[in-house]
Amino acid sequence: MSVTNRYRDAWEGFWGEAPEAPGSVIWDAEPALTAERHLALFAPYLSEPRLPVVDLGCGNGRQTRFLSEHFPRAVGVDLSDTAVGLARRQDRAGQAEFAQLDATDPAAVRALHERLGDAHVYVRGVIHQSDPADRGPVAEAVATLLGSRGRAFVVELAEAAKAVLRELAQSPAGPPAKLRPVLAHGLAPAEVADAAFDGLFRSAGLTVLTSGELPLSLTEFTPDGERIELPAWWLVVGPDGREPAPR
Repeated sequence: MSVTNRYRDAWEGFWGEAPEAPGSVIWDAEPALTAERHLALFAPYLSEPRLPVVDLGCGNGRQTRFLSEHFPRAVGVDLSDTAVGLARRQDRAGQAEFAQLDATDPAAVRALHERLGDAHVYVRGVIHQSDPADRGPVAEAVATLLGSRGRAFVVELAEAAKAVLRELAQSPAGPPAKLRPVLAHGLAPAEVADAAFDGLFRSAGLTVLTSGELPLSLTEFTPDGERIELPAWWLVVGPDGREPAPR
């Protein structure tokens, strides 16, 4: 199985038009507002912190570069070749590795696991952007990459984010500038029911170790200068229900 051409083309088109400056993409907030906060929640569950980390759906690689400072090896993967090229150009110091990966292709995912061994996985906003038929395979890809020792941190928009985005899109002044490309390329965020995520990962043979809510910071601001945040939740999942001893 692999993603549809429509879906792949949508992301290639989006990243092909995206400016290269940091923060130009609506979800490309600085790591201090994103991956750094997530790592603080994730770290207590990393019984083997020396495993590599895979940033699944890395986009331009900004969060991957942050993760590379906290793991011995960081690999950012994305469906879009264009995004991977952008990530490599922006990683001038060669901090991380980047590769194209269709997470719904089991053979390609297994090949990555064979290359890296068991790994931790960081997933930010991938499943809620996936077509319905692809969501289960993405969860299965996470399970494959974890193997028997890894843990995954998953952060996704909550159902309530859809209403916030709709209000932004229907603003009398028009959608915020950074939201327009998302809409123009048919990328429909917040399309998954909150209750569905546990089942996706359980069906993939994973156990939810802990979860919580944490707003997702955007790079857009209201007319009053307030940063826009979207309702979101997070999970830590692993291949079994054993929590690591405190470190």
